[in-house]
Amino acid sequence: MAARSGVPVDNITALGGDVYEIDTKMAGYTGITAGYLILGDRPCLVETGTSTSAPVVRDALASMGVGPEDLATVVVTHIHLDHAGGVGDIARFFPSAQIVVHEKGARHLADPSRLMASARMVWGDRLDTLFGELSPTEAERIVALGDTGAIDLGNGRTLNSHYSPGHAKHHVGLVDSATGDLYVGDAAGVYLPETGDLRPATPPPDFDLQTALTSIALFGALGPQRLLFSHYGPVNAVRETLERSAEELRIWVDLTRQAHSEGMDLDHAVAMVRDRTKERYASLKADDATAKQFELLSGAPSNVAGILHWLNRVSP
Repeated sequence: MAARSGVPVDNITALGGDVYEIDTKMAGYTGITAGYLILGDRPCLVETGTSTSAPVVRDALASMGVGPEDLATVVVTHIHLDHAGGVGDIARFFPSAQIVVHEKGARHLADPSRLMASARMVWGDRLDTLFGELSPTEAERIVALGDTGAIDLGNGRTLNSHYSPGHAKHHVGLVDSATGDLYVGDAAGVYLPETGDLRPATPPPDFDLQTALTSIALFGALGPQRLLFSHYGPVNAVRETLERSAEELRIWVDLTRQAHSEGMDLDHAVAMVRDRTKERYASLKADDATAKQFELLSGAPSNVAGILHWLNRVSP
């Protein structure tokens, strides 16, 4: 699209209702992580992407006429680094913006040391390439949400938050009062628009099946007009997509439970679940680049590890 400054920008898509999808280009990939700009009286950014994506997001907002003092609010659905790793950098770029997050994630944005240490244990040297370093945000700029909350978008428009754990204990879904858009974060899984595939996102340590299914049911009860996936993009078939999200969760849990009952280690469990689910996903039968993109969006090792962690907790 043509930017307001007249400079062409290739990572911004207008979605209607003054909502713009921004490809945050995680680790240089396209179509992996999306942020969204709600360009109302009080401009609001939903999801920052990673730390290494922060300059991409800053430049996209500048091209839309949102300067350093113009952004009113930054909201993240949860604090995983692909969604919130850029919060500290974006806060520095936009010093007037409030940073909004669920109360269970707020302290980690103020002091990311524990979060980063945990991420380093999981990702090792890949952390720097994929995510970068989450910088701290001044505590006085952070607004902590409870089970519900409302973010003022100006002119009577609000972004209403709804606590939706299951994927992560600090996760919220966000409903735009003007458009009916529901920002689902990772609570409904990850979606690949090129193939229409939908896959669960069940990483350790917080995954819980019943809590995740309850969150999906809550999303349906909210009656959204459209789902906006952080991975990746808008989906209009709300009811069908949420039903499929719940179905995928049950399938992955059932298969991982079978592997667990047979005493498989993680590597063998991952191999079994991959083999039993591969026919469900067109992306895995497409070209290598598409398959790699899908695996980066929702890696089978992370998913199976999260389900095994939950199984060991509920039925050791």
